[in-house]
Formats: sequence, structure tokens, C-alpha cells
Amino acid sequence: MSTAGKVIKCKAAVLWELKKPFSIEEVEVAPPKAYEVRIKIVATGVCRSDDHAINGSLVTPLPAIIGHEAAGIVESIGEGVTTVKPGDKVIPLFVPQCGKCSVCKHPEGNFCLKNNVTKPRGTLMDGTSRFTCRGKPIYHFIGTSTFTQYTVVDEISVAKIDADSPLEKVCLIGCGFSTGYGSAVKVAKVTQGSTCAVFGLGGVGLSVIMGCKAAGAARIIAVDINKDKFVKAKEVGATECINPRDYEKPIEEVLKEMSGGGVDFSFEVIGRFDTMMAALLCCQEAYGVSVIVGIPPSAQNLPMNPMLLLTGRTWKGAIFGGFKSKDSVPKLVADFMAKKFPLDPLITHVLPLEKINEGFDLLRSGKSVRTVLTF
Repeated sequence: MSTAGKVIKCKAAVLWELKKPFSIEEVEVAPPKAYEVRIKIVATGVCRSDDHAINGSLVTPLPAIIGHEAAGIVESIGEGVTTVKPGDKVIPLFVPQCGKCSVCKHPEGNFCLKNNVTKPRGTLMDGTSRFTCRGKPIYHFIGTSTFTQYTVVDEISVAKIDADSPLEKVCLIGCGFSTGYGSAVKVAKVTQGSTCAVFGLGGVGLSVIMGCKAAGAARIIAVDINKDKFVKAKEVGATECINPRDYEKPIEEVLKEMSGGGVDFSFEVIGRFDTMMAALLCCQEAYGVSVIVGIPPSAQNLPMNPMLLLTGRTWKGAIFGGFKSKDSVPKLVADFMAKKFPLDPLITHVLPLEKINEGFDLLRSGKSVRTVLTF
């Protein structure tokens, strides 16, 4: 029996309050309005950015259905939708691509002005929610909300992907993999034979390493205080792994010595001010490029000496690896299907949605790279 045009009752993980566990609830998901798409979620990753929303460092209205790294199947579409149809395999996009704003029209820009990241409203484009629980409206999260069996997104926030793709793997292309990989190949534009340093070896950091390797870097130095992550880092392409706690001197000085004056490219994939400065300082002062990938603490500023840039360094950042989402996600899935990069090394745990809090415990304790929740 078709569910198109009807309210769907399903399970979802609702975050009612900051710093509290998720509650598995029955929610009602309204049908899509014009230019909206309702998706049956098949798999969703547990990402550090979701944890930032739980602890309040990534501000979003509550109560909400969090989650943004997922893959699913289109259940129904609203009036005027042309880019996907029911039955299509899709990935929701936390950075939309409207195709009309100044950023979308710019050849390099990807942070669409219609995004819900910088000023989170917790709704779809029309200013309303499609979720109800216990008679109350529930907010959306950065235009995606994937910790639920069904979600509704705007058409500009969904990409159709290869019909044969395994959704429980390519869901990582919805955030973690693309963010890291793109930071190396698209944002930094890592060059053949170069030396790179990657701070932070979670799922995104490992994806940065994969990008550096794909771009032909000769040395990829992985930096983390958790030595348990070194085996996996080497598996995906790191040539050396170092722990800052093993040295008397600041880690940037260690890296400068190791690289003969500074690395060509450095990446901060943690979201801490001290490591952002270390990553900047360790790159070559005349031509080094340092990319901020980790989400920094909200509403705080980092003091820095402009001389660090005057000598020629470049300091930059990007959301979603600099990729234009609707254009790039299908291509990345096609590249995965063509075996241009693996995703299996990033997936360490697979759990049902009901065990979502366990998935976050694994993330916080450093015991997982990526946990994928299945429905």
C-alpha cells in the first residue's frame, strides 16, 4: 500500500535536551510539500559534528532529530521535484546546492547561501517542520535529520546516486569521507611528491590521509595522542605516525625537523585552537598550506600573529571538502564503485538505530572510527 501523501509513523532518535542521551520515540513524518523529498533512511553514520550538536558547541534548536551522514531511498516527492523520483537511491546533503546563489554560481565556492549551518533555523526552507512527536513539533537538523526511519528534505539538499551502490557504505560520502578527502584533493590541492601532516585520526582525518595518498603525496605524517589509531592510519596511507606526548618540544617543531623546515600541507581535523596553531606553524613558512577541517569551539576567537602569513603561508578552511554537493556526491559514489578509494577501513561498528547512544559512547571513547546505524 502506497504511503505517498500520507503521514508516516516511524521510529526516530530524538534529542530533547543538550548533553542528554537520545530517546527512541515514535514520530510522525508529514508528506513532502512542493520541492521537497521524503526519504526512507537505510543507513546513517555517527559523526563528531552530531556530538557537537549534543553538547551545544554546534548550536541547533531543540528538541530535534539530529544526524546528517546518510543514504536512503526516495519514498515520495512533492510537487515540482524533477531531480529525483520514488525508488531512487539518494544521499541527503547537509550543504545544499541551490544553483542560483552567488556561491553556487562561483566556480570554487560550495557553501550555498541556503545552508542551515551558519544560522540554524531547524526547519525546511519554508520555515516549518515535518516532524511531530508526543503532539509537539520536532526541529530538523542542518536540513537533513537522518536519525530516523523517514525524513523530509528540500530538493536542493538531496543527490541521486548509483542504483547499485551499497547504502550502508556510501552513507559516509554524505559527510565524513567527502569532508576529509576533499580537504586534501580539492581545498589544499595536495601535489605529487609533497609532505603532509594530518592532526587527528578520526574518520575525517583518515579520509584526509586517503586524499593525500590519492593526490600522490610522498610523506603523510599522522599526528594523534591516541596510539591505538596508528595501525588504521598506516592502513589507509600514512607513512609515519607520531604522538605529541612522546616529545619534550612542541609538536610543530618536531614536524619542522622531520620535514626539513616545514611540511608542504597540514590539516587540522580535531577542532581545537592549540592544534590549529600547531598545524599552521608546522607548515613551510614561505609556501606551506594549512587547512582547518575540524569544527572550532563556537563563539570564540583565536589570536594569531599576522607575520605567520606575511611570509607566504596560506591558511584556509572549507565545509564538506570544498565539494559542490549535488554535483559532486554522485561522482564520488561512482568513484567508489570504480574502486578508486575504499570505505570499509572507516567503518568499525554497525549497530541498529536503537543502540545509537552506544554508538556515541564508542565515538567519545575513541574506540570507533565510524559507527553506521542501520534501520
